[in-house]
Amino acid sequence: MSGWSLLESGQTFLGGYGVARSLDDGFLASRTSTGLLWLCVTAGATLLGGFAVRQVFRCLADLVEPFRDGLMRRAVDQALRAALAEPARADPTAAVSRLTHQTEIARDSFAGLVLTARSFVFTTAGALLGMASLDPALLIVVLPPLLAGLILFLSTFPPMAVAQRAYLDADEALSALSGQVAAGLRDVAACGARTRIAAEVGRLIAVQARLSRRLARWTAVRSFALGVAGRLPLVALLAATPLLLKGGLTAGALLGALTYLVQALLPALHALMTAVGTAGTRLLVVLERFTDQPDYPAPATPTAQPPVEPPAHTSGRISADDPRPARPARSGRSGRIPAAELRGVTFAYGTGARSVLRELDLTLEVGEHLVVVGPSGIGKSTLTSLLAGTLTPDAGSVRVAGAPAGPDGPAHPQLRRALLPQRAYVFSGTVSENLAYFRPDASRADLERATRLLGLEDLVRRLGGLHGRVDPRLLSLGECQQLAVGRAYVSPAPLLLLDEATCHLDPETEERTERVLAERPGTLVLVAHRISSALRADRVLVLDGDRALCAPHDALLSESELYRDLVGTWYHDSESAAQERESTPASERRAHGGVGGPGCEGTPAQAS
Repeated sequence: MSGWSLLESGQTFLGGYGVARSLDDGFLASRTSTGLLWLCVTAGATLLGGFAVRQVFRCLADLVEPFRDGLMRRAVDQALRAALAEPARADPTAAVSRLTHQTEIARDSFAGLVLTARSFVFTTAGALLGMASLDPALLIVVLPPLLAGLILFLSTFPPMAVAQRAYLDADEALSALSGQVAAGLRDVAACGARTRIAAEVGRLIAVQARLSRRLARWTAVRSFALGVAGRLPLVALLAATPLLLKGGLTAGALLGALTYLVQALLPALHALMTAVGTAGTRLLVVLERFTDQPDYPAPATPTAQPPVEPPAHTSGRISADDPRPARPARSGRSGRIPAAELRGVTFAYGTGARSVLRELDLTLEVGEHLVVVGPSGIGKSTLTSLLAGTLTPDAGSVRVAGAPAGPDGPAHPQLRRALLPQRAYVFSGTVSENLAYFRPDASRADLERATRLLGLEDLVRRLGGLHGRVDPRLLSLGECQQLAVGRAYVSPAPLLLLDEATCHLDPETEERTERVLAERPGTLVLVAHRISSALRADRVLVLDGDRALCAPHDALLSESELYRDLVGTWYHDSESAAQERESTPASERRAHGGVGGPGCEGTPAQAS
């Protein structure tokens, strides 16, 4: 690339020198052929410079693409290290931003800087060498204002870098919050937190706007510096022309100097200041995010720490032999095989990753109603997947109805459990085929009883009755969940696992659904997102990192700080939701359970 750039520098030199010689040695000396010859040389140099620039662009990819690939590898490495060190706090949104938006910023900025810096260096060298060849006095006139503008321009770098860094921080924070809000819209609507979330998003937008105005002000200073460096040399040369002519400067040399300034030096300077002022600062700040290497703690492994027997209700071990047992089940439990058992269960997503669950002991009695709560990403869905047999523990055992829950269980077991995920799956077919999917021999009376108890009559009637056709694309998320819950109720599975499977229903519909499922013969495990669900349970399991606590609601209030915080947040949001519902038309509230957005794609409810 440097070799081709030297040709461009030569073209700049000949551009002004050729004009000067054509005038002094040709046209003003009455030698027209000589003047035309020098102009032809200048034109040829321009064509050669254009060819050189083309070759420079072809070489640029060999420099820029490896740079981008290196940044992407570094971003992936940082994201994996952070996820392995602290899975619960890993921020995939920031990692995606680095891999896409910020990587492209760095790539484009780097390419632009390489081109403009190279062009400025070689163009300036050619222009200054040409003016020195014509008359050294030209440098004395041109260089001082040029250097003054450059110094003023460089002085804006530190404050602009600070503002640009703060702007990108605010951009990442807004992206992360937007991703969380988009994923939790159901919770925002259910808890009445729209005002609070809108205020937080608005605050970040205001911060970005303030930083944008600060960047605009410094950009104005840079524009002034560009005017000083780009216009004052030309003004100074014109003002000094009489003095230079008296000192022996020829008309051709003066025209050549003007050509250097107007056609080469000032455009190159303008391009450099523009590129460095925008792309340079952004590149500097973005690269900080790729070069920062936080000192992550070593990832914890299940075998790295010896098992510890902590006291009851404060440890990672949950035991069914609780001195304060749950209130009696609806049917007798003594002498029965537990509905499900976890013994010393440890699970992590990947070798060397931090354990999501560690040394977990839990016994679910037949007929028990258990609610699982905890912060987002803490392992609630993992627990339901282990009970469903879709995940296998790294250590310990999971048994359902006395048999292993995973692949080691019976080859052809009877239907032992049904799992309903957040995104309920509804397939094209009749209503009865959807409801009876887990129990093909269900009678019409069984299906009508389920629709009556769960309050599905209006939905089934609108779809054309039990034999009406279901088009998943025309159903809301709430309607999909209602049909999936009806399918679970009809199924013969004695263990129902609901992973926030009622999150798109309004509170009244959700309460009715949970009560009906709890009164159904069998055991119910429910991942909750409202305090009302925990109040209706026999016991509540609180997951807190690699610790866990299981007890009735009242006991947890006195012994679990995390649970008290969750309950306090739930109550606060419930009051906000109540106020919001009072201002919402009744028809809209009733429709909430049936208006969750078009389409019902997702993981199908699983049963085995």
